[in-house]
Amino acid sequence: MAKASSRRARGNAPEPSVAVADTGSAEAAADETAVTGYRGPAPRGGGPGSAASVRLSRTGDVTASGGSTAISGYVHTLTVQRAPRGPASWPHQVGVVPASARSFRHRAEADRLRAAVADGGTAVLCQVLTGMGGVGKTQLAADYARSAWDEGALDVLVWVTASTRSSVVSAYAQACVELCRADPDDPERAAKEFLAWLAPKPGQQPCRWLIVLDDIADPGDLVVHPDDPGRRYGLWPPTAPYGRVLLTTRRRDAALFGQGRRRIEVGVFTPDESAAYLTASLGAQGRNEPAEQLTALAHDLGHLPLALAQAAAYLIDSGQSAAAYRKLLADRATKLTDLSPDALPDDHAATLAAAWSLSIDRADALRPVGLARPMLRLAAFLDANGIPHDVLTSPEARSYLAAHRTTAGPERTRRPRWWRWKRQYPAAPVTPEEAFGALRALDRLSLIDHTPSTPHQAVRVHQLIQRAARDTLTPGRHDQTARTAADALAAAWPDVERDIDLAQSLRANTDALTRHAAEALYQPDAHALLFRLGRSLGEAGQVAAAIDHFGCLADITAHRLGPDHPGTLTLRNNLASWRGEAGDAAGAAQAFAELLADRVRVLGLDHPDTLTTRNNLASWRGEAGDAAGAAQAFAELLADQLRVLGSDHPRTLNTRNNSAYWRGEAGDAAGAAEAFAELLADQIRVLGPDHPKTLTTRGNLASWRGEAGDVAGAAQAFAELLADRVRVLGPDHPDTLTTRNNLASWRGEAGDAAGAAHAFAELLADHIRILGPDHPKTLNTRNNLAYWRGEAGDAAGAAQAFTDVLADLVRVLGPDHPDTLATRNNLASWRGEAGDAAGAAQAFAELLADQIRVLGPDHPRTFTTRNNLASWRGEAGDAAGAAQAFAELLADQIRVLGPDHPDTLATRNNLAYWRGEAGDAAGAARAFAELLADQVQVLGPDHPRTVTTRNNLAYWQEREGDAAKAADGRP
Repeated sequence: MAKASSRRARGNAPEPSVAVADTGSAEAAADETAVTGYRGPAPRGGGPGSAASVRLSRTGDVTASGGSTAISGYVHTLTVQRAPRGPASWPHQVGVVPASARSFRHRAEADRLRAAVADGGTAVLCQVLTGMGGVGKTQLAADYARSAWDEGALDVLVWVTASTRSSVVSAYAQACVELCRADPDDPERAAKEFLAWLAPKPGQQPCRWLIVLDDIADPGDLVVHPDDPGRRYGLWPPTAPYGRVLLTTRRRDAALFGQGRRRIEVGVFTPDESAAYLTASLGAQGRNEPAEQLTALAHDLGHLPLALAQAAAYLIDSGQSAAAYRKLLADRATKLTDLSPDALPDDHAATLAAAWSLSIDRADALRPVGLARPMLRLAAFLDANGIPHDVLTSPEARSYLAAHRTTAGPERTRRPRWWRWKRQYPAAPVTPEEAFGALRALDRLSLIDHTPSTPHQAVRVHQLIQRAARDTLTPGRHDQTARTAADALAAAWPDVERDIDLAQSLRANTDALTRHAAEALYQPDAHALLFRLGRSLGEAGQVAAAIDHFGCLADITAHRLGPDHPGTLTLRNNLASWRGEAGDAAGAAQAFAELLADRVRVLGLDHPDTLTTRNNLASWRGEAGDAAGAAQAFAELLADQLRVLGSDHPRTLNTRNNSAYWRGEAGDAAGAAEAFAELLADQIRVLGPDHPKTLTTRGNLASWRGEAGDVAGAAQAFAELLADRVRVLGPDHPDTLTTRNNLASWRGEAGDAAGAAHAFAELLADHIRILGPDHPKTLNTRNNLAYWRGEAGDAAGAAQAFTDVLADLVRVLGPDHPDTLATRNNLASWRGEAGDAAGAAQAFAELLADQIRVLGPDHPRTFTTRNNLASWRGEAGDAAGAAQAFAELLADQIRVLGPDHPDTLATRNNLAYWRGEAGDAAGAARAFAELLADQVQVLGPDHPRTVTTRNNLAYWQEREGDAAKAADGRP
């Protein structure tokens, strides 16, 4: 009701008057005028329009034109009452369905939407499209709604932009005004009436309706909140046999699912869908880009529909090529905002960079409040395809979360303020449970995929969400976050890689981190994570990759930090070591010699790093074939370490270990065993009986006891060691597995070949379970199993097993890896043992050529192959050729190894044998007699090889006698 002023005019004021054209009939009381009729345009849908009635008191006369109301004079009271509007007729649509996007693609999710019956045979009344922002949920819903409307399957369609509760209420109220004649001035009541109208009622005409709630931002907007006056009723449409509800949301809260609601997870395009989309979008504008560039661009954008749409618009608007766009995308200095078109296509509400901003804000508001944003920023530097759970919940990660917990605003962080006279309190710590909760909050907003059941790849995040998160960081915060991610990875990396899946995931995450923030990992020094990655590659058998990694790191560090920086020198040390592990022992020794000169110049003779380099140089001299030189170098190093570090320093004890080992390799097995026994006593005193290095020394002592002739004692010692390994380290520790390997080998050497084969079969099963089928130690165990199968009598089976493992070694380690070459040696031997002596000789000849190329002519393994080649030449019938080959080998071994080396003595044994087989029995007997004298002196009278030589001497003396008798014609 509107009331005019009741003030009277001075003098004779004219009486008010009113006239209404095109009216209906009305009644008026005394001194009043009543008017009724239609006013305004005709109603939509063919239903009755709004009728209006006007009541005016104390009027005069006036004339109005058609369709209007005229009033003249002073008005005492004016009352206007609008008659109820009639309900809209069906079919009827409320709200605007978004237009179809340019080059819209049909997807598998659309087919799932149209499947109206669930797997159990029940009708699906509510479907929830969920997924990260930008995957096209709204377009799928709009396509579904348009199709249902165009097919005549709906009586009522209501499209609701449901980002807030108030927008849902407004949409419901509007629907009720149009469909139920509700009062538009009371939207809350109208919304309730609309929900009631949707509910089925007996005897009522069925209504086929579809309610689309697009972009539900908070599931709480749809449910009852008794404590909130504005939320005391829910907004979920009721269940009705002819009604359907479709929701789109980024949320994954449990409240959205269940109760018969079908969840449809919407992901990114498939590669084919992405390529087809870009081709169609650009082709419509006459652009013809190379197919390989479009495929690569789709991959760079992670096949995200929103990103593809805006990239296509950018290419069209800017005229740039897909290749140029990819270069911009790859440039870390370019932000996503720089790659957005000036005008967004397909009625997009936000740029790609802003697509997830609201989601991040909402995730940050969930409990634990303020941790989702810093957690996402930390994850933004790691592998999009899977981040281990322990990395993001590590103490290092939690310290970062605590220091960067956000407050009310999306970009405001709680920073400690410095007040001179005020006590400073550290940030409140973040618990592992809170870090877990932050991951759950991000998952609920579809910003990440959090799957705790797969801990090694628990967190997946789209690469463009990562890019958007990194773009919000200042340069200083960017580098700080990157180094925190490196700290977290290094902390989560186990020292012993028992789990190959975890190791692979950690390596992938480190690769991702170096791509995103390589500069940060060298400030101020090369981060320890970079060293750990290289070691992991090498220990996993990827030796060539480890060499490439350390070589690249060494070059980068030398350029950024200088050639004499400690980090640069350490990287050169690692690079040299892995060159040796790859089979280039001579190259490793040369590299360590060059490094030693620089260590001495920069650090001095007695610096610990200088002494370590001398240790490594001595070791690789031995591996390159100079066992005696290695033993001498370790003796000299030990003297300096005793002077500089003391007798009980761990590095001194380690040098004693190496010195004893190379003493044995140089031919003094008994001396090596004695040295290890003395070392063991000191390690037990200094380190304790259960220290890993003490246990390792026990293993070395057992091995050299066996090499010195006490085979049964070696097996017994390894059995005792194994029990302690299991007790201290556990049954699956790599050192425990190594001890089982050695025990099995010495059981075989003690005469139980079948038992050794069985033990290796059991060990192989555990290696596959713990380390995986392609781990170098697993492959080595297969090699040993094959060998002892042959020793147990199955030569053909051994040859086949070596053939199988050789194929895997070539695939995993490469054809020139030392383990691959060793397996070729074993395969050739067992081919001969299986009866193919000529084939064995041919295989050894081919192997020898490769070993000379890879290892060099004087390497011990090259000598071993020459020994085997000579033997099988003899077995193939060429005894004289075998003798000649052994004579040549002996000369080289005396030159390289010395006359008393065990391998030199073994070659003398073989040479004597084949001289006899070639017809010189007397020469063989004399050679064995000379060899026996030297073996007694070097190895002792009771060494197994000495005993063997006695037997050979007796045999050839007997043969010599037979030959003499034959010459005399005696029987």
